[in-house]
Amino acid sequence: MGRWVFLNGEYVPQAEAKISVFDHGFLYGDGVFEGIRAYSGRVFKLTEHVSRLYDSARGISLDIPLAPSQIEEAVVALVRKNELHDAYIRLVVSRGVGDLGLDPTKCPRPQVIIIADTISIYPEQLYETGLEVATSSVRRNDPCALDPRIKSLNYLNNILAKIEANTVGVPEAIMLNGQGHVCECTGDNLFIVKRGVLITPPTWIGILEGITRDAVIECAKEELVPVQENIFTLFSVYASDECFLTGTAAEVIPVTKVDGRVIGDGKAGHITRRLIARFREYVKREGVSTAVYEP
Repeated sequence: MGRWVFLNGEYVPQAEAKISVFDHGFLYGDGVFEGIRAYSGRVFKLTEHVSRLYDSARGISLDIPLAPSQIEEAVVALVRKNELHDAYIRLVVSRGVGDLGLDPTKCPRPQVIIIADTISIYPEQLYETGLEVATSSVRRNDPCALDPRIKSLNYLNNILAKIEANTVGVPEAIMLNGQGHVCECTGDNLFIVKRGVLITPPTWIGILEGITRDAVIECAKEELVPVQENIFTLFSVYASDECFLTGTAAEVIPVTKVDGRVIGDGKAGHITRRLIARFREYVKREGVSTAVYEP
């Protein structure tokens, strides 16, 4: 059975959800998006995701034609309409239909699209054995050019790094900034553990301020694990006791080898396993319910 898609205020069958080839989101990557998860009938961190969407939109002078509360209501309604208990939600706002020029003022009305379906990025086994990742030669976008905190539809920077990962046969790539500091991966934030301290790059270095990243920091504090936001180089990753990635789709997944170097003892570390368990409990109890309540 096909899914329903929210398209500019209407719920349409998946096969009929179409946009114009003149949409500037398609032509130029001019737009913003969010990836959101629903667990056990609850949309996780919905308000935080929608807030970040509006922050990204302000960053590119894009006026979303719906209020945040309307977006949230549409997300919940769509998950319910698609009868999904666990779901991945893609929320997209493009500049809209214009001409073949770059001028965004030629696009009179942005388009709002919401998709809700299922997703599986990594097999469950890798949450036990861990990922092998490699460092990409593609540097993360400089915030002075295109701030990575803007979750835009132009993901070519990330895709080029992903191509390098595919070329060397690993599922993810670490991206550095222009100064050689570790930023993040192509679709995930990165954490390391050294002597019991959890360390992750600060957002100002040129990374996306991840919703899952923030949730894991919260989980770490509940577990009484010290957390630091510091800049570091690849040496710190190679010499770390543990390493893991966080993201909406990937959730929390260990990394056990980087550029051919074994991390720690080559297995998911003790703190990583604790945070995976804590995060999985967290998502079950937090979120906006998609259940229909009868008066």
